[in-house]
This record gives sequence, C-alpha cells and structure tokens, in this order.
Amino acid sequence: MTLPSALHYFPAPTTQAFCSQCGNPLTRLVPPDDNRERDVCNHCGAVHYRNPLIVVGTVPVWNDQILLCRRAIEPRYDTWTLPAGFMELSETTSQGAMRETDEEAGADITLGRLFTVLDVPRVNQVHMYFLATVTSERLDPGPESLEAKFFKLDDIPWDELSFRTVSHTLKLYLQDRTSGVFTTHYHSIE
Repeated sequence: MTLPSALHYFPAPTTQAFCSQCGNPLTRLVPPDDNRERDVCNHCGAVHYRNPLIVVGTVPVWNDQILLCRRAIEPRYDTWTLPAGFMELSETTSQGAMRETDEEAGADITLGRLFTVLDVPRVNQVHMYFLATVTSERLDPGPESLEAKFFKLDDIPWDELSFRTVSHTLKLYLQDRTSGVFTTHYHSIE
C-alpha cells in the first residue's frame, strides 16, 4: 500500500469513539470498582484506559559539548532538540533513550544516570532524560533529523530550541555542571 505524500500523521486524540477490541461504539462512564470516567464498551466489556505518554531521551555530551538534533518533523520542524521520542512497548526507559539517540543522531553513547523527570500534563506526557557520554564524534542522523551537531556550552541556540522540556533540561545540566554535582531533577512544566 502506498501512502499519500501530502498526508500528515499525528498522535491519536485522547478520546476514541469505537472499541479497538470489537469495533462497537464506546460509552463514557465510571466502571465498577473504578473512580473516574473511562471509555468503555458495553458490547464486549473492554475498558479503554488512556494514560500519559512517556518521552525518553538523553543529554549527550562530547568533550564539553552538547549534541543536539535539528528536527525534520512536526511539531517544531527545523528547531533544535535533545535526541528523544516516545517510548515503545516492551522496552525500558533506558533502552528507549538509547534507541532514540541512535535513531535521531546516530551517536554512539554510554548511558548515565536518570537526569530529569518532567511532567507535562497539558499534553498528557512525561519526559525523562538520561545523562549520556558520547563515545565517538561520528554522527549519522536518521530521517527525523535534518542534522545532528555538537554545540559548545556557550553556543547552545536557546532561541531555536524545540520544547520547554529541552531548554529546562539543558539549564539544569549547566547548573549541575557548574556545581560539579549531578542529581536527578523532578519538575512539572505547566
């Protein structure tokens, strides 16, 4: 099957109209033994739980430089980001972060500690970034990146960053680097 070239794909909305198990229309109600409204199927009994999406990525460092990727996809096409993306089923957060770094930057890394956990309730997401050491200056960005590039810490393109979670994580990295103590940070981005 060939897909139309002008079609733009996007994540599905947070509500759905039909049951993914049997195809019948869904109803919004509080199921027995639950405490909130859910999409439920009155035909087969399936409860469709909708939970936040997990975004995983890295803060990749090479010789005191940060690796950033210029986005080749929407949202925020042509802006700079840390390599990150949605976690896949059957993978751990660390596996997802390493996969995304490979897919978006083609970078060889050694994964470090969990660095930031950022709740983004407005878009039903949680972003998690791990510290990473880049082990080779070789980069081979994939189709979701226009380019991958190392930036000196004074040259980070702050006005061209893609998301608040990226700028927030980078600011925390610079703070911890100055103090010499890297900790795990938790924040909510409203």
